[in-house]
Amino acid sequence: MSTTFDPPITTIGQLLRRLGDISADRVRFHPIPGTATIEDLLQEGGEGCELVDGTLVEKPMGQEESFLGMWLGMVINHYVTTHNLGYVTGEQGFYALPGGPVRGPDVAFTSWNRLPDRRRPRDPIPLNSPDLVIEVISVGNTIREMERKRTEYFRGGVRLVWEIDPRARTACVYTATDAYTDYSATDSIKGEPVLPGFTLSLAQLFAELDRHG
Repeated sequence: MSTTFDPPITTIGQLLRRLGDISADRVRFHPIPGTATIEDLLQEGGEGCELVDGTLVEKPMGQEESFLGMWLGMVINHYVTTHNLGYVTGEQGFYALPGGPVRGPDVAFTSWNRLPDRRRPRDPIPLNSPDLVIEVISVGNTIREMERKRTEYFRGGVRLVWEIDPRARTACVYTATDAYTDYSATDSIKGEPVLPGFTLSLAQLFAELDRHG
């Protein structure tokens, strides 16, 4: 069976570097790396993965990351639905990006303006890019993996990427692959130009990590 690697790779080490210096434990070997398709991603065994260079790659999992992603999705979805701006997806919302990768950001917002007939697509994995992508950084994410993701997102038409680090309690907002602003836990992030008028208080966000009964 032919693979999609171009240029070809000959070692596991080359594969891991290509995927962003990720752990070998995150690479599924069924189907054979380089041969997986969107159909494989949708089958039993593809859950919890992204599709990168024809390879099923497990997303790092963690309760804190899921918790923050859920909270962010709730807050942003409330703003989006109140103003009828588009729709919001969570960690199981996948997007087929130009060039082949299928990514599942922790939170994503897509405006009606970039959708045919201004309606949400019904495909399980639509071929379109959100306006805003939020990635909550997990322990298993690597620097090079996140660099690759950002490149794919902006190349595909994403306009804004937020990376939230729950351990450092910081955020980094990218308006292009090489244009970003760092924020501390006392700062607030604005949603312009994607979500005009929306402001996220990082102090309020990270305070949720300390909530208790």
